[in-house]
Formats: sequence, structure tokens, C-alpha cells
Amino acid sequence: MTRLPTRRLLALALASAIAAPAMAQSSGMVPAFGSEQQPSQAPAFGMQPAPAASPSDFVATDIRIDGVQRISSGTVLTYLPIERGDIVTQAKVGDAIRALYRTGFFENVKLSRQGSILVVTLQERPAINKLTLTGNKDIKTEDLTKGLNDIGLSEGGTFDRLALDRVTQELVRQYNNRGKYNVQITPTVSPLDRNRVDITIAVKEGKAAKIRHINLIGTDKFDQEEIRAGWESQEHNWLSWYRRDDQYSKEKLSGDIEKLNSYYLDRGYVDFSLDSTQVAISPDKKDMFLTAGVTEGEQYTVSDVKVSGDTVLPQERVEKMVLVRKDQIFSRRLLEVSSDGITATLANVGYAFAQVNPIPTVDREKRTVAINMQVVPGPRVNVRRIEFKGNSRTADEVLRREMRQFEGAWYSQAAIDRSKVRLQRLGYFETVDVANQPVPGTRDQVDVVYTVKETTSGSFVFGLGYSQLSGVTTSIQLSQNNFLGGGNRVAIEASRSDYLSRYSFSFTNPYFTDDGVSLGYNLSYSDLDYSDYNTAAYSSKNTAAQAILGIPLSESDSVSLMFGVDSTQVSVYEGTTPQAIVDYINALGSRTFHAWRSQIGWARDTRNDYFMPTRGIFQRVSAEISLPGSTVEYYKLNYEFSKYWMLSPAFVLRTGGEVGYGDSYGDDVTRTVCYDPTTGLAVSCDTSGAASRTLTASGLPFYENFYAGGVRSVRGFEDNTLGPRSEPTPYYSDGQPLGGSLKTIGQLELIFPKLFDSNAARVSAFIDVGNVYDGYDNFKANELRASTGVSLLWRAPVGPISISYAFPLKSEDQDKVERLQFTFGGSF
Repeated sequence: MTRLPTRRLLALALASAIAAPAMAQSSGMVPAFGSEQQPSQAPAFGMQPAPAASPSDFVATDIRIDGVQRISSGTVLTYLPIERGDIVTQAKVGDAIRALYRTGFFENVKLSRQGSILVVTLQERPAINKLTLTGNKDIKTEDLTKGLNDIGLSEGGTFDRLALDRVTQELVRQYNNRGKYNVQITPTVSPLDRNRVDITIAVKEGKAAKIRHINLIGTDKFDQEEIRAGWESQEHNWLSWYRRDDQYSKEKLSGDIEKLNSYYLDRGYVDFSLDSTQVAISPDKKDMFLTAGVTEGEQYTVSDVKVSGDTVLPQERVEKMVLVRKDQIFSRRLLEVSSDGITATLANVGYAFAQVNPIPTVDREKRTVAINMQVVPGPRVNVRRIEFKGNSRTADEVLRREMRQFEGAWYSQAAIDRSKVRLQRLGYFETVDVANQPVPGTRDQVDVVYTVKETTSGSFVFGLGYSQLSGVTTSIQLSQNNFLGGGNRVAIEASRSDYLSRYSFSFTNPYFTDDGVSLGYNLSYSDLDYSDYNTAAYSSKNTAAQAILGIPLSESDSVSLMFGVDSTQVSVYEGTTPQAIVDYINALGSRTFHAWRSQIGWARDTRNDYFMPTRGIFQRVSAEISLPGSTVEYYKLNYEFSKYWMLSPAFVLRTGGEVGYGDSYGDDVTRTVCYDPTTGLAVSCDTSGAASRTLTASGLPFYENFYAGGVRSVRGFEDNTLGPRSEPTPYYSDGQPLGGSLKTIGQLELIFPKLFDSNAARVSAFIDVGNVYDGYDNFKANELRASTGVSLLWRAPVGPISISYAFPLKSEDQDKVERLQFTFGGSF
């Protein structure tokens, strides 16, 4: 069932609520001249002049206006149906008083005569200085304010006490419709100087009445729980605290009654009828009891199906879209799906106003239904203009290049919907809405209007960041995903933490060419001390430069190419750096590693939102290789996958995984080194008594290893601590994490999108599984680690925050468990 938004419903209801008093004020008896008219409905406010006798008719040589303050005399004269030189009669006096009251500006109106001068004495209604709403949560303040504005109760407007009383009653009714029968609406009017008032409407909503029992009388063919499975109104249950499905609402109940009707019609019960509905409330107004009586009738089958009318497309093709078949059990849902499918297909070829009318012919004796699908295509529609609203920062060109519907082309609903999804996935907008506006005077043209609400697409952060791994991070970071509204991404960063100093600059132009080819550049320098990073004790300084090219293949597929050069200088700590790393460096005979890197990747992204998707798939495959001539020749393969399943509006399931593998290619590097057997230090092979041994550098370089554990992989374990470890030493009794060349991660996450009324935060329950291994030959499923817990992700104004609390389900004694984990100021 389609429902009007709350704001619109409220505005319509409030407008109707005050229509009656407005009509009453415009009617009444004609007063005697010299008296005043005050509608009997209006409450006493200000002066109460006594009636005066009616004099003889006279010619008004002049008109004097007394008592006005905010309204000019000229404005009053425009509403007055008497002009200078007119003959003033009792009839005209009555018309004049009614006309002035109809303006709504005046509390009291009096007409009198001074000689040949007509004197109009007025008392203005107070002006509303300030209008305040407090205590309202169920109905948003902006919706209430909009509804009040629509009926003239707004700051700067004229105060009408009767309208305020009517509004109060209407608000009570609105809350009652939402199941809140203990609501209290208290309006307060505070007089001010200069004929002004402050209005405060205090709302005490109370708690919604809970549905304690739902009873369907007459449902013999189906179980009641099965019938109510998809209802928004449910009896109180253990999940009601989250889904709030036990809170009574008249709107929800109306929708559920429609679902009840659809349930039977979808199963062939054409004669189904709802005989009665009853809603009872307990004396304390806290519990609701719903009862509905129904007549199920008999089940009908389909006797014949045909398609008629102007199908536009070949009739055989249209007939294949009809899912209803002869001798099937009748189903209204299948009829609707068939109609929608035909309508959507015609809309994609320009027939924006196409209609498909299923016309049933019921034979109650044989209990059959014959169906005629009548196609009415309407005119073929052309899109005249595409307009954008709400993009105060983002240039029209940035939005227009995402369009798949073009101006001057035939209307296509699929292209319009696809354009909306592309705008949502930019990450620049909080909401994106689209509407069609017919062009006046034509039947074959429409304008398509996209209304966006911009969100913060950039950030400037100074000194904000903390995680348990890196400690306090001091940083200056300026990033803008929509630089100067042109859609380019620019980021500059300078950060320092307990283990890392990093400086970087990046620029990406997502539309380097008109075809959507992107081009980006990255420059960075980092100084990283891995001994504070939960990994092996060594440090490195890295300088890198990269160029990245992105090529779109389709609406959801793209290929990326990267070419870069970097230099890594490694320093070891005598006595603490694992011997395996020292041997690898000695085998190469250098602590500086140069690499020419190339990477190719393919990605598919069908997610419906950039930040908080509820459906769709993201997957990416990448292959990186250090080209021949690099200090170490190796390759890395990586695959990422996420899929979102919208189980219901209250639950979204995400399945995800990541697999990474790397190895060297070409010949292993072998080198003989000499050392002093007494001290273990490297010496010249000419040294007397020197011993020698042969070292080999093979496999993925240690500084390119994969790691697991922490908020971005397997939560509940300390960052980077899973996988192979070095031999125990006096300083590291449990050894040091070395990482591995094979990484496997799996995640199952149940997201609760309705727990917060915000797209900037989400709560989820998760299960994480994963580990890293030293090569695929060493993979063992029984060594996988697992954890479960809850997580909060919040895009706070000062930066993203990630908090998780996890319980390890499978762990070993040497694992570093960390149940509460959080990061602040980092990406997630």
C-alpha cells in the first residue's frame, strides 16, 4: 500500500481541522451601523465594545483607520469595500466588517461615524514572535513545523487562538493513530510587548500501547502465524525492542489489513471478504487487542489468459511476460508482477505512461477466472530536460556525466533508475530522489528532476586519531572526494604515531576522458617501526610513486592498471630481529630494496550505496608483480568479495571473504657468508677461524607478507598477531609474528540498519574466521581462528569510528586475545 509521507498527511489533516472556523468567521448576520461584529466562535481577546445604534445612511467624505500598528492603513483600505464618496448603508457596513474579519488580521472590528467621516477602529491579532516545539520524538520537528506553516501558524504570522486549539486536538489525534494514547499536548501563549506572543507547544508523548493479542476469526484453511508472517503489527515478542512491531499504529494496521486481503487473493480465494475489525484498548491505555472477522470463500483457478490492446512490442514477446497460466490457482500477485513487467519493458522504450489493466471475468459456478491483460501504451515520451536540485557545491557536470538517461532521447525507466544508483554510489550525497515532471501543453515530453542532499565529501583533521595498536596519532590530513565540486579526489596527509611517520599526496580524476577513464597519482614517504606494530622487530623507510589508470568495462565492471616505483630501506635490531629476516637480508647482501611495480585489477560493484549498502555485490581480483630488474622479483594475488542480502527492512546479511597469495619467481638468490663462531657476528672470510654458511633468499619478501588479526580481519585477536611466529627469545618468549604468504579471511555479518535513524551509523553482529600461513602447502583448516561479537561503525563529523567487542570461538594458547577493539580517525 502506498502511503503519503508523515509531513504531507499532517499538513492535510491540520488544514482540514481549521477549515470550519475559517468558514464560520466569513458568515453571520449583518450588524447595525455603528456597532461591531465579533464572531461567536472567537474567544474574547482585547476590547469588547458595546453595540451602538444605527444612524441614517450618509456619504463618506473621508475614511479614517484607527488602531492599526503592524498593518498599514493602505492595506486596510484595499480590503474595505467602501471608498470615499460612497453612500454608507447598513448592508455595506455588514459587508465591510465581514471582509475585514476574513483577512484574519483582526481580533475586533468597529465602524462608527464622526460627521461625514467613516471611522474604522481595529484591534489587530497578535503577531507570533517565536514558535517552539518540545518533547516531540515520534513526529519530527521539521514535519510538525511544515504542517503548522501550511495552515498559517508560523513565526511572523498572525496568531489565531482558535486555530491553536484545533491544532492541539489534531496533534492528539495524530499521536493516537500511532498508538500513543497517553500523549499530552500543552500549548502556552506568552504575551509580549508590541502586540506579539511567544507560542510553546510542549509534547509529552508517553509510550505507545503494545499489541498483546491479535485474533483472526474465520481463518480455517491457514495457520494464523503463517498469515501474519509479513505484518508490521505483531504481538509482543523478544525482538520487539528492536523491530518495534508490537507498537500499535492505525497506519500500520491498515497496511496489514491490505496484506491480509492480498494473502488470500494470492492463493485463489477470490470471494474472500473482511467482515469486521475491532481494536480494543485496556483501561490503562497500555495494551491493545486486535480482532478481525473474515470469510475465506472457495479457491478459484485460471480458465483462460489473453493479451489485448496495442502491445507495441510483438505480441508473442509480451505474452511471455505473463506469468499467469491456464489451470493455475489464481494469484493476484502474479497478475501484478506480470503487469509491472510489461509496464517496465514499455517504459524502457519510451512509453513512460503505459498501463496494463488485468480484466478478470469470474465464473462462480465453475470457480474459475478468465483474465484479459489489456495493454494501453499511451504516447511515446521524450525527455526534454534533466535538472538537478540541491547540489549547492557539486557542479552540474559532475552529476550529468553519471546520467544514463540523456536529454532529447526516448524515456527509459531503467536508464533513469541506473542514473540514480550511480549518483548514490558517488559518496557525495546523503539522499538522491528522482521525479518526472510532465511538460505543460504536451503529452509526449517530460522533464526528469534529480533532487540531492549533499553530505560532507571531504575532511580536515588535525590531531584526531587513536587505536590500541598505534596509540595516539597526531596528524594533519586534508582530503576532498569532490574537490571544488568538480568530482576530483585530492588528499594530503602528514601523520605521526608510536610506530609510523607518513607523508603522502594523492590526486584522482575519475573522468580523465569523457568515457569515464580515470587517472590518479600517488606520492608517499613512510618511516615504520614494525617492533611497535605487533610484527617482527625491524624498521623500514619507504618512498613510492605510482600512476593508476581505471578503465570502465560496463556499468558495474572496471579494470585498473598501476605502474609505480619504490625504494625500501630496512634496518634490523641486533639480538631482537628474527634470524630468518636477518638471513634473508644477508643472502641478498643489501638492506635497500628497489622495485618497479605493475598491477592489474578487475572489480565488479553492484552495491546500492557508497557508505551503507543494503544489497549488491563487490568483488575485486588483483595481480601485482615486481618487474625484472627489481632487487626482489615477486608477485602477489588478491581476491576480495562482499555480498549484501536484504533479508527484511530490519536485517541485512553481509557475507565476505579475502584470499591473498604471494611468491617469488625466477631463481632463488644464494650467498655464502662468514661469521665469528664465538660472537656470531659477520666477518670477512679471510679472518682467521671464520666459519661460513650458505644463505638463500626465496619466496615472498618478508616486508610484503600478509597479516591477520584485528578490527579489519579477525576481530577479537590483537592486530597482525595471527599466523607463523619466530623462535622464542629472551625478549619475546612467545616469538614474533612473521606474517605469511597465504591469507584467508571469511566473515558473516548481520547488520541492523534500523537501530539508528541515521545513515551515518550501523550496528552489526559478526562471525570472523581466518589466518595466515607460510605458503599454501602449510594450509591447515584446523588452524583457522574464529571469533564472534558485535560492532559499531560510525561516520562521525570528526572522522570514522570503529568499535567491536568479540569473543574468540577458536584460539590457541599463544594467541593474543583482545576483546574490545576500536579505532578513531582511521578509515573503515
